[in-house]
Amino acid sequence: MSEFQPSLSDVEYTGPRRTPKREEFLNRMDQVVPWSDWVALIKPHYYTNTRGRKAVPLETMLRMYLLQVWFHLSDEGVEDQINDSFAMRQFMRLDFGTQQVPDATTLLHFRHLLEKHKLGEAMFAALNAKLEADGLMMRGGSIVDATIIAAP
Repeated sequence: MSEFQPSLSDVEYTGPRRTPKREEFLNRMDQVVPWSDWVALIKPHYYTNTRGRKAVPLETMLRMYLLQVWFHLSDEGVEDQINDSFAMRQFMRLDFGTQQVPDATTLLHFRHLLEKHKLGEAMFAALNAKLEADGLMMRGGSIVDATIIAAP
């Protein structure tokens, strides 16, 4: 994947500010996800177009898919959120000056590819094991701190 070059809006957000929770989460997941392992797992099944439109880079599609799963978004919803959210744009590592967000149909085909070869289950089982081993995820237990928020 090409080197990420910050845009004007990226530079605008690099000043001192409170980091939103979504951005913190995505930064953490960017460090935790075993990108090279997952890309290697999917690559034998990924499209190798020799004719027609060039395929979207595999890691770009994987990042978009993960955003969809983590934030429970539809195909169209994740496309919109990436265009709308600085944190998601940053996570995608797209240079919006030269690249576009993959469209919802492209994500749909990628998701079907993962489902067909049962790659999603393998990736998330490995990630969950890594998170548990690192003490970042707990199964069971009790709530220690609860925050009350106003809701309509």
